[in-house]
Amino acid sequence: MSLAYNLARFDLISIRLAVACAHSGSLTAAAREGHLALAAASRRLRELEDATGGPLFERHAKGLTPTPAGRLFVKHGLSLLQTLDQLTRELGDLRQGIARHIRLCASTAAINQFLPALLARFGDLHPQVRVDLEEQVSDTVVRTLREGRADLAVFVEGPDTSGLSTRHFRDDELILVLPARHAVATGTPARQPVAFASLLDEQWISLAAGAAMLQQQQQAALAVNKPLRLRMQVRSFDAVCHMVASGLGLAVLPKAASLPIVRAMKLAWRPLADPWARRRLLVATPEGAVDEGVQLLADFLVAAPGKPRDKISQ
Repeated sequence: MSLAYNLARFDLISIRLAVACAHSGSLTAAAREGHLALAAASRRLRELEDATGGPLFERHAKGLTPTPAGRLFVKHGLSLLQTLDQLTRELGDLRQGIARHIRLCASTAAINQFLPALLARFGDLHPQVRVDLEEQVSDTVVRTLREGRADLAVFVEGPDTSGLSTRHFRDDELILVLPARHAVATGTPARQPVAFASLLDEQWISLAAGAAMLQQQQQAALAVNKPLRLRMQVRSFDAVCHMVASGLGLAVLPKAASLPIVRAMKLAWRPLADPWARRRLLVATPEGAVDEGVQLLADFLVAAPGKPRDKISQ
């Protein structure tokens, strides 16, 4: 048996009010944020709950707490509001001569090493196209593209790319990053490659789950039947280096992106002897016909000359 909902009761003001109630935990604060009288806000919330068939919030002396239905409503309501905001921005851009928005999802390695200068150059050449960039780990980048939430993706080779059209974008190299006084830093020449498996008794700092680097480390540890002693996971190369500088563990990072941070923090680094430390980055679009603007950007990224921003090998 299906339930019929009166969609006319789901107006955007009431949806925005419910989202604000969840974020602030207060109907008074949410009403103020929405420029509503408290009585009007209370009536809207009751009508919204009548329309959904149950309470969205538990009322108590300290304010409001979302019910399971409320959490579900707020999740989708926030998505609707973000889509509307995006529509409003794109319509405004259209009036100003921006003819096309391209949703590009890219991995941290691609953004930190290659994309900023390339996107700036593309913007100069094609001012009528606006690129909206989202950063994610490589697994999520591919999933975002496959689900249609991005038009184009740039990521480290590794995730399943079935259903996608991929082309080689750039190569990069992973290095070992460690405190300057670590035994490996003081006991081996600066250019001598180090085998990752020889360091598996160490504690490790990495990016979040789904990052290509973390997956490569886990696979390398599994290949020698040893655990990867993962101590902390953070969201940026800079944060990884801060953890290493504090003596919390070692890390594997892309050379070009991490060397400026390594030098600034007076950390040490060594090449990795493992073949997986040399990686390929890919540009991907959905298989089949692709929008002209998306194809224009994909072709530009693949064809544009350029190497990682830091070409110094020292």
